[in-house]
Amino acid sequence: MREYIEFFLFSCVDRLARRLSFRWAGRIGAWLGGAVFSVVGYRKEVTLDNLSKAFPEKAEEELQNIARRAYRNYGIALVESMWASGQSADALKKVVHATNPEIVHNARKAGKGVLFLSAHFGSWEFLSTSVPLVLGLPFGMIAQRQRNKHIDALFEANRSRFGNFIIGMGTSTRKVIKALADNHVVLLLGDQSGPKEAVFVEFFGRPSATHRGAAAFSLKTGAPIVMGVLLRQPDGTYTITFEEVDQRGLDSSSEEDVTELTRRHVAILERWIRANPDHWLWMHKRWKHTPFFQAQQQAEEVR
Repeated sequence: MREYIEFFLFSCVDRLARRLSFRWAGRIGAWLGGAVFSVVGYRKEVTLDNLSKAFPEKAEEELQNIARRAYRNYGIALVESMWASGQSADALKKVVHATNPEIVHNARKAGKGVLFLSAHFGSWEFLSTSVPLVLGLPFGMIAQRQRNKHIDALFEANRSRFGNFIIGMGTSTRKVIKALADNHVVLLLGDQSGPKEAVFVEFFGRPSATHRGAAAFSLKTGAPIVMGVLLRQPDGTYTITFEEVDQRGLDSSSEEDVTELTRRHVAILERWIRANPDHWLWMHKRWKHTPFFQAQQQAEEVR
């Protein structure tokens, strides 16, 4: 019963969002995000702690402003994703511009597929439907299943409307390898915390547990990693600029090469976030395993 109630409420909000104009979807999303920051305060302490450690040189007032804008961005991303689910392909293509799409098209020429690595940056759910349309290439999407199976089915239907296909996170790696072998572009978001057993690389000056999947798949299959995030423009539309991750000197799937390739793509993401800090999801507990790693390192030094 709880799942049905959740689905009913979510569906009502989703239908309302589809009826909005793109401009009003952004405005309402920004208002909702601002209200969560100022009134609800959900994970506000986590957000400000992450920001203060990432930018120790910034004053408290500036950190508060970045956090407030980050919450507004999260609200915009949420409402825009619902708005996008009811729009035509032409409507979606009007609000996203790719500055260098040839990066992706050239990367596919080797016939080994492309790992398109993005992040919870800008309007990430909107990216999953709009960017494949702009490129004219359906994506395979590695996605986390929602707890509510009815909401999950709605998400999957929205994401796959224009030929995209879903690869459930945690399913067999054979599906990813087959998609790359068929020269597909496979999208994954690689910026959230990995488990304690993940690869630890420096991210904003601290060792951070990072999923090794993108680097491992790339080195195993030969598929290049191309990164891209949506950057919001003053008029509310988006641009996306692609960047291929440099893999020179990495010619094996050894753990050392996986760690180094992970370090390289994380460094690119950090550069983008530093340039636009309010676009990233700072309320995520990205460094929750850092104390574990540091304690482990200290124990090894003692031995």
